[in-house]
Amino acid sequence: MKTIRIVFMGTPEFAVASLKALVENGYRIVGVVTAPDRPSGRGRKINESAVKKYASSKGLRILQPTNLKDPDFLKEMESLAIDLQIVVAFRMLPVEVWSKPKLGTFNLHASLLPDYRGAAPINWAIINGETKTGVTTFFINEDIDTGAILKQTAVPISVTESAGTLHDKLMITGSQLVLDTVEMIVNGKANPVKQEARQYKSAPKLNKDNCRINWERPLIEVYNHIRGLSPYPGAWTLLDNGGEQTELKIVQTAMIEEMHQLKPGTIIITKKNIKVAVDNGFLEIIELKLAGKRQMEAASLLNGYVFEADCKMI
Repeated sequence: MKTIRIVFMGTPEFAVASLKALVENGYRIVGVVTAPDRPSGRGRKINESAVKKYASSKGLRILQPTNLKDPDFLKEMESLAIDLQIVVAFRMLPVEVWSKPKLGTFNLHASLLPDYRGAAPINWAIINGETKTGVTTFFINEDIDTGAILKQTAVPISVTESAGTLHDKLMITGSQLVLDTVEMIVNGKANPVKQEARQYKSAPKLNKDNCRINWERPLIEVYNHIRGLSPYPGAWTLLDNGGEQTELKIVQTAMIEEMHQLKPGTIIITKKNIKVAVDNGFLEIIELKLAGKRQMEAASLLNGYVFEADCKMI
C-alpha cells in the first residue's frame, strides 16, 4: 500500500524528520506544501524553509501558496489525486484543503492531546513543570487541534530538559508516530477516538509579555520558565545596573534552594558566578545573552562587565 499518493505539509525543521521518514520508507510523496520563501536577516537574504530544502534535495514537487484558498492552488492540489495528507508544523487549513483526500488529512501535534492545544505545546509543557508530554496524530477538522485522535506516544520530561532538547526528542518520536499512523490508515486499522470533553491545559502563542521573567515567583517556577523558553525565543528580563537598564535573555540556570531575606531580583556576584534571588532560593545564571551581544557563559561576562553594588533584575 506504499503506492498511495501522499501530500506532505510542513515548514520548520521539526517537520523534516517526518517527511524524511516517509521518503526513506518508500512512501509516494506526490507533493510537498510549505511556506513561501521569505527575506530574513540584516541582508534580507531570501530564506527557504527547512522542509523546502529537504524536498528539493529529493526532487519532490513543491508548492508554496501564499493563500491556501487560491483557486490555482486548489486546482493544482486537485490534479495530484491525493489519497492522504499529512500535516506537521504548518498553518491552519481551510476545509477546501483538508476535506479532499479520500483517506483524510491528519496532523502531528507535539503534546498528548487534548492537553496543550495551541501554538507552543513544547514550551508550555516545560514552563508548567510537566514530567511527561508526547506526540499525537489526529484527523483534522474545523477547529484547531480538536480532531479525533489516531495514535499517541508519551515522552518523559526530565528536570533539566530545555525546550530545545525536548523539541528534538519529540521530533524523532513524532516521525515514527507518523509512519505508524500511515500504516494503520492504509491497512484499514485506524480507529479514531473523539477527544475527551474536559478542561485542558492550553499552549498559547509566545509573545514579549509571557516570555518576561517574573522574579517574584517561586524558585521552581522561574527555573521552569527559563528552560521552557530555551534556546528560543528566550526568557528575558531587564538588568538594572546603576540606573542603566539593559535587556538580556537568560538561557540556562541552576537552582539553589536556600532561605534568605533578599528582595527578589537582587543580584549576588562572586568571582565565578552570578546568582539572582527569588522566593525560597537563588538561580545561578550559567548562560545568558545581553542585548546586542553574543550568547555567553556567565563566567565570561564576569571577565569584562562591571556590576554596580545595587544591580538587580527587574
